[in-house]
Amino acid sequence: MNLKNIHIAYFIGIGGIGMSALARWFNHNNVVVKGYDKTSTKLTAQLITEGMEIHFEDDISLLPEELNTFNHNALVVYTPAIPEDHRELNFLKNLGYEPKKRSEVLGIITENKFTVAVAGTHGKTTTSSMIAHLLKVAALNCSAFLGGITVNYKSNLLLNENTDEENIVVVEADEYDRSFLTLHPDIAVITSADADHLDIYDNKANMFDSFKAFIGKIANDGRLFINESIADNLLEDVRTNVSIDRYAYNGNHTFANNIRILDGDFVFDFSCPDGQIKDLRLQFPGYHNLENAIAAISVARYLGVDEAHIRNGIETYAGVNRRFEYIVKNDKFVFIDDYAHHPTEITAFIQSVKAIFPGKKLTVIFQPHLYSRTRDFAEDFAESLSLADEVFLMDIYPAREEPIEGVTADLIFDGLAVKSKARCNKKDVLDKIKAVDLEVLATIGAGDIDQLIDPLKQLLKVDYDVE
Repeated sequence: MNLKNIHIAYFIGIGGIGMSALARWFNHNNVVVKGYDKTSTKLTAQLITEGMEIHFEDDISLLPEELNTFNHNALVVYTPAIPEDHRELNFLKNLGYEPKKRSEVLGIITENKFTVAVAGTHGKTTTSSMIAHLLKVAALNCSAFLGGITVNYKSNLLLNENTDEENIVVVEADEYDRSFLTLHPDIAVITSADADHLDIYDNKANMFDSFKAFIGKIANDGRLFINESIADNLLEDVRTNVSIDRYAYNGNHTFANNIRILDGDFVFDFSCPDGQIKDLRLQFPGYHNLENAIAAISVARYLGVDEAHIRNGIETYAGVNRRFEYIVKNDKFVFIDDYAHHPTEITAFIQSVKAIFPGKKLTVIFQPHLYSRTRDFAEDFAESLSLADEVFLMDIYPAREEPIEGVTADLIFDGLAVKSKARCNKKDVLDKIKAVDLEVLATIGAGDIDQLIDPLKQLLKVDYDVE
């Protein structure tokens, strides 16, 4: 497919974080962009202000006129989260269109560009955005397709003014639905490979096989940066011509040492076999984010970024929305929002919060994401959430799934071992939170729990000096 011949791009599920980045790329390249999503959000509102036409009903009559007959200069892009019986999608298929997954189009865009692809069941959004920031600080010519809205750039798409002259493209490589196998990385990073998406993979072994296939997609003489904790499992029986670097925040090859917390920031030394960078300061907290920084620094050094630019880039990196995002931080009260939706992520997040605010009571509001994930990891969720002092557990956010008989948030709730716990939903959570004393509050989850942030700020405004 020659993307230069595309005059209109239609996105089914345009409000997704990855889909919207792709939509923005086409819009930037003077392609007419239109789309559908089932829900109006702040992100879809922003896309509309950028000139994209979006509707929110699955209605064939709302399709762009340009698509009502087969159009060779049109591209239809869809997200795998769209149900099979979606009317618009099936109508367009019947007209002769061959809708492309987001990952397929991303593969086409990056096929002839030097590509840094960041994969992993968690950590990929932070790591990819951090790599892009380090390259931007060093004035290297790069673009980035990200899975979150960066605080530094207020976007999930970073571009040079002339995309035809991009030397490097940084992409987030999504393992869901094996999407990352459409990419052609020159450099790959694998941050983690915990069991997840078992609705797709059935078991962890199948998921590992997919990551091994991703390693096989790396260009000959390319480079792989892999978390030390998963390297042996993923590299077993894998034949590759790429160079391999192992990293971990407390590892044996490339790692962080002399770690300390100063005023909520993580200060550390970066160490690798051929050098060291002392006293780096990361204002984006969390031990898991420190590990992501080790990977990002490793990639930047490999691409020629010098110590001064790395130091500046790490210190000025402000993070990604909903990744350890401080909503309120004062002497009286702290409110943090985080996207964590897997037990491993929740454990890393809570441990980091406890380290930064020792002795403070941590109250967590958690919204489980997907029936299948709740079913598969209920015991692990209960264990990770029990690291908090107080837990308010919301109903499951279904996303793309239909209910599964017998699967509710009670599977997690019954296993919670905390001083205080309560079940709640979006209608009563505010009343329940109002009735407790708060020191550190965290909202956690990948669903629509972020819609509670503004109401919570208003609720707590007087009692906790919330601005």
